[in-house]
Amino acid sequence: MKRAIYSGSFDPMTYGHLDIIRRASEVFDELIVSVLNNKTKTPLFSVSERVKILEEATKDMPNVKVDSFSGLLIDYAKEKDVHVIVRGLRAITDFEYELQIAQTNRILSGGDVDTVFFNTSLEYSYLSSSSVKEIASFGGDISQCVPDFVAKQTYEKFSIRHERG
Repeated sequence: MKRAIYSGSFDPMTYGHLDIIRRASEVFDELIVSVLNNKTKTPLFSVSERVKILEEATKDMPNVKVDSFSGLLIDYAKEKDVHVIVRGLRAITDFEYELQIAQTNRILSGGDVDTVFFNTSLEYSYLSSSSVKEIASFGGDISQCVPDFVAKQTYEKFSIRHERG
């Protein structure tokens, strides 16, 4: 069975994330989408809220499991007995950072974990969770960035009433 982990903050999950999840789920028998509990950041959504959002967004993908973790991704992968990490690339600027992380993870795992990169589909290459949060915080239209239920929850976090654009 080919299994992989796709981890991230997903704060909030965007159509770009969903694009990578859908495509990776077609390559692997099981894809674990795992929310990183990064204690150095103050997220908009709690870990449990992000897990619920991802579960809702992937409910039509039976081989996708949603989870969360703290600490090193390599330790989490070892705990789950997974040897492949999925990462998304939006632009060439992502590549240098992601390559460094992939090489570090390979070394830390003793050569036991590989990273597979998926290029984000062109229509989502501009998306980032940070930009979605910024647009939403000013009441801007994020309907092209996230599913409707995510947009609704994001606006609620900013106490903004927004009509679908």
